[in-house]
Amino acid sequence: MAPAWALDKRPNIVLILADDWGYSDLGAFGSEIHTPHLNALAAKGMKFSNFHVSASCSPTRSMLLTGVDNHLNGVGNMRETIPQSHFGRAGYLSVLNQRVVTVSSLLQDSGYRTYVTGKWHVGKEPHNLPPARGFDRSLIMGDSGSDNWETDKLYLDLTEKVFWFEDGKEARMPKEFYSSEFYISKAIDYLKKDAASSKPFFAYIPFQANHFPIQAPKEFIDKYKGRYNAGWDVLRKARRDKAIELGLVPPDTRMAPVPSTNVPWDSLSQAEQAYHARRMEVYAGMAEAMDHHIGRLIAHLKSTGEYDNTVFLFMSDNGAEASDPYALALGRLWLDMHYKRDIDGLGGKGSYAVIGPNWASAATAPMSTYKFFAGEGGIRVPLVIAGVKGMAKPQVHASLTHVNDIVPTLLDLAQVQHPGTRYKGQEVEPLSGHSLLPVLQGQVQRVRGPEEILGYELSGNQAIFKGDYKLLKNMPPVGDNQWHLFDIAQDPGETKDLQSAMPELFQSLQIEYEKWAKANGVLPMPQDYDPIDQVMINSAIFVYWPRHKWHLTGLLVVLAGLAWVWRKRRTLRKQLP
Repeated sequence: MAPAWALDKRPNIVLILADDWGYSDLGAFGSEIHTPHLNALAAKGMKFSNFHVSASCSPTRSMLLTGVDNHLNGVGNMRETIPQSHFGRAGYLSVLNQRVVTVSSLLQDSGYRTYVTGKWHVGKEPHNLPPARGFDRSLIMGDSGSDNWETDKLYLDLTEKVFWFEDGKEARMPKEFYSSEFYISKAIDYLKKDAASSKPFFAYIPFQANHFPIQAPKEFIDKYKGRYNAGWDVLRKARRDKAIELGLVPPDTRMAPVPSTNVPWDSLSQAEQAYHARRMEVYAGMAEAMDHHIGRLIAHLKSTGEYDNTVFLFMSDNGAEASDPYALALGRLWLDMHYKRDIDGLGGKGSYAVIGPNWASAATAPMSTYKFFAGEGGIRVPLVIAGVKGMAKPQVHASLTHVNDIVPTLLDLAQVQHPGTRYKGQEVEPLSGHSLLPVLQGQVQRVRGPEEILGYELSGNQAIFKGDYKLLKNMPPVGDNQWHLFDIAQDPGETKDLQSAMPELFQSLQIEYEKWAKANGVLPMPQDYDPIDQVMINSAIFVYWPRHKWHLTGLLVVLAGLAWVWRKRRTLRKQLP
């Protein structure tokens, strides 16, 4: 009997992951940024306006590949921010554990050609590199980020070097490139080499855009010259209004309050405004450059006749990044040694730019907070799915969906069954999500019932979802470390706390959160935990000490010797008459 996948022509699948794109950064989700190729996919597909991920890159990527909650798949947090007391615990390995099977492995087993080109960030050990996780061909950058112009240049001093791997071995990289262009070129190259194959393909393309350093070719940046001179307050409102117009949020959606760390645009000097505006121009140019290169892949698929049999998924790994390494003394010291930040060179080779919390609040508009936090701006991102056969009329889907829904969706598209709790003789975690195919084909209105619980935690920022309601707790400085209750269907900006109006639900969801946290192995954060301090501590342990241990050991020996001599001389003086 022929296997299930031989009965019908199965679709190719292209899974595109943007890095640090806010909810309204995509043109089809309300942005002024020119993203015509992604907009075209959105126009013929379905936009998911209530789609959630983790607020940090590697936890999202771990769920995107496995369909299993990140605390169960080993990536409770990324290595840079894990407190020392959590290291080595089951859910906090910071890399995929051996109790999960990836969607790429299952697709590969079923006859798909499988490719990945881009940022990996789920483990560099041999058993976690792409060949061991179901990819036939791969070119990946192993960690959280790197420079977009120079392949050997770190973006922060968080690892000993930039780790590049091709097909599981250290890659020979060109000295210079542009990351978005390079990843698409590599993907097209793999497809061309296998052009004679009759097998369908799965291509996973996780970009570095728009992770800092914000960099882009000048021709893309200059398109936005003057576009952001009115400032972030104006942009936030424009993005909110456009999202309403597009039917992504309710007509009466109120603007999320900005964190107290944000500053009014009008309080800045002209020079400061010009500099900040240029940073956002670079950000927009980087996003458009990514879309441009996605267009190259689409053109290739059209030229080979594969486009009409290809399903596309586009999403971001978390909300926009608000951090500014220059705000830290050590970060500023290191960056000033390796990068320039003058306004004329922003975006080019050797430059370093970030958008900071003010523009990040606009990029996530009309949602609250941004990357790392559990507000909707940190964990609600755009999702577009296009090219599904028998798909319902292109539309916006507004019910609660989650990154763990992607794996079962892809398996349904490919007519592949998940193995459940055993894979090749080994126990594995079952899927946590739901297939979105019934929604895409118009068979159901939502994949989660009104009583179903969906939990979330990252670095002490917590949430629990039930139907349209969300219980939320954010840590300082953005939050107050207290629970708050919102109806995120009617109030996506989280502006009206319902705990007094709905005390029973407020209390019951706290109990539900504790149950979920226990079932998923979520560990409490240390009382004195601070994510910025933790990054510095972990850098000292994993980078500075291995790099300088012999020098430091020698210095300690010298200091110990000097101390011994000083004590000896002091003793002798006391013995003199």
